[in-house]
Amino acid sequence: MSQPGLAAGARRMLARPGRDRLEEQVEALAEAVRDSRGRLDDPVLDRADQVVEHAYERLRLSGAHTVVTLAGATGSGKSSLFNRVSGADLARVGVRRPTTARALACTWSAEGASELLAWLGVTDRHEVDAADERLAGLVLLDLPDHDSTEVAHHVEMERLVARADLMIWVLDPQKYADAAVHERYLRPLATHGDVMVVVLNHIDAVPVAERDATVADVARLLSDDGLDGVPLLTTSAATGEGIDELVDLLAARVAEQRVRRARLAADVVAAAAALRADHGAGEAASPARRDRAELVDAMAEAAGVPMLARAVERSVAARARRETGWPATRWLGRLRPDPLRRLEVGRGSAPELTRSSVPEPSPAQRARVDTAVRRLADRASAGLAPPWAHAVRAASVSRRGETPDALDQAVVGTDVDLTPRSWWWAPVRLVQWLLLALAVAGAGWLLALAGLGYLQLPVPDPPSSYGLPLPTLMLIAGALGGIVVAAAARLVARLSARRWAR
Repeated sequence: MSQPGLAAGARRMLARPGRDRLEEQVEALAEAVRDSRGRLDDPVLDRADQVVEHAYERLRLSGAHTVVTLAGATGSGKSSLFNRVSGADLARVGVRRPTTARALACTWSAEGASELLAWLGVTDRHEVDAADERLAGLVLLDLPDHDSTEVAHHVEMERLVARADLMIWVLDPQKYADAAVHERYLRPLATHGDVMVVVLNHIDAVPVAERDATVADVARLLSDDGLDGVPLLTTSAATGEGIDELVDLLAARVAEQRVRRARLAADVVAAAAALRADHGAGEAASPARRDRAELVDAMAEAAGVPMLARAVERSVAARARRETGWPATRWLGRLRPDPLRRLEVGRGSAPELTRSSVPEPSPAQRARVDTAVRRLADRASAGLAPPWAHAVRAASVSRRGETPDALDQAVVGTDVDLTPRSWWWAPVRLVQWLLLALAVAGAGWLLALAGLGYLQLPVPDPPSSYGLPLPTLMLIAGALGGIVVAAAARLVARLSARRWAR
């Protein structure tokens, strides 16, 4: 994963087959916000959260209706344009508009639009007969002026612009270069060019000879705002010039039924871009093998692993000696306690609260672990943006107080399975018993001969070999052979114990 949760989460969401791509993108954004809480700036995350919530709500509502907003400054002719497109006599609204904070809606085919209008929060509604069937499904909103002196007007206008499927910005030839509309609205919406239309109204007030230059200048300003390719129409609500072209454009967008999803996708892209800008483009570095090895060694030392390894070595060697030693003396090894069991480890299923007998980490061992953790965190977060780097460092020490107990539990729960028997134990044990039997037979023979002599009975001469009586040779060979085999087995056991310890 790149920086925690963002790119990986998005890739996982977008990779799921058979899912709607827009829904995948919304879910990916929601996951990114969840993973970034407490790390990135809250305003950016809150805005992204609002986008996610808005997207889910709009997708749930009517997809057969297209919400179009008319937004503009005082005197731009929004309401007159609204009346022209709707074909309804709403002039009274034009008189009232500068003093109200409420929007007005016109719907073409209101069936199914009630819940949508309730979500929009628009109570002033007007249904028109769809004389032009191409507009069936259109919901046209006339918004308060964005430059009104009433704060409530700004709030209402911005709220509905955020919920619109298609935004129409109405400009006045006298005020189209006003910085307020460009810097506050158009430029921040540069990512929404596919769901935006700009209308230069009152074109009848511009001398014919100057119209081309005026339109070109508006196009230049839009290009500076990052809105190249946005449809730019010229209209006159007074004369009706350009109204047909505007209606044709609305009809085409309504027929496509794409603007709703295009608007939501643009919102998601913009929120993701803001999240990415705050998130940073750096990637988490993979810790070097040396750093990982240093951390493992430090934790192993603090957990008493070297002591445990030595105990394993002694335990394995002792068991091997008990299994392969000289039968006459091997029982003595059972009297010695198992070094591994004395440490209360190696059970593999120890209760959670059971502690080992391994000593607590010393201050020096704790300091070594802390240093290794910090170094690993610093290396891993070297390429990250400051919020993520801080989060990585904070996470690296967040459970510092739990580390000793966690290491001890890891040691207690380690299954040091010493029950398997090595393959060579059985033949060595057989040889030992044969040698012991040989020594016992020789000793018994000698005792029998000694008994006959003690009773003053005839004592037969035993066979000889290599100049020694056979019973004596049997006793010596059995005893010495057992000792030699035990010594050889002890050497092999030591090598095997070292392997177990490693």
